[in-house]
Amino acid sequence: MNSVQCWVADNNFDYQWLGDEIFESLAPELIEKTETQKVIASDLARLKAMQQALAKGYQRVIWCDADFLIFNPEQFILPDSSFALGREVWVQEDKNQKLRAYTKVHNAFMMYCRGNHFLDYYTASAEQLLRANQGRMPPQFIGPKLLTALHNMVSCPVMETAGMLSPLVIRDILKGDGKALQLFKQKSSCFPAGANLCSSVTAEAGFSETLMQGLIEKLRCRI
Repeated sequence: MNSVQCWVADNNFDYQWLGDEIFESLAPELIEKTETQKVIASDLARLKAMQQALAKGYQRVIWCDADFLIFNPEQFILPDSSFALGREVWVQEDKNQKLRAYTKVHNAFMMYCRGNHFLDYYTASAEQLLRANQGRMPPQFIGPKLLTALHNMVSCPVMETAGMLSPLVIRDILKGDGKALQLFKQKSSCFPAGANLCSSVTAEAGFSETLMQGLIEKLRCRI
């Protein structure tokens, strides 16, 4: 969060940190439906928060997850478009233990300008899916899964420098190199200047706080 705050200050932007109060904008039935899946609730709540900021008079609003690190602020330059999504190049092993890279978009970084055509449509679509769904939902149900499906249909603007790092890529960065990192670079149009570090996934994969601090230092040194 400190890296985002510094980038915000350097650009003379306003900054607001949002805690659990972000869920107050959701309808009671949706809060109840996502009671055990807060990550899904947050995917909708962040959209509502961005809509509210634009309604208050801001010309542009940017969302960064709490575990989004801006490690090369000079290259983290907002695109000249009415909105933009983050770029996900997710490297993992397939069922045959072969490395695969899946190119998607993500919502750990999003930018929307006043008058854009996408935010309201995405929000309404996410809300409709939540209301219609019965039973448990995958964690990325209205986040990257829905965003990538929409992107595949309409080709949304993407901020390529706003990336995401999978555990295999993180492990290779910590080692200094490796096949997963090489594949990540090969499939990325550029190396990110900021990235979602996927704290929940890395914690499950056994990455300690010390290792993550080491990752941050390596990224800030441009590895």
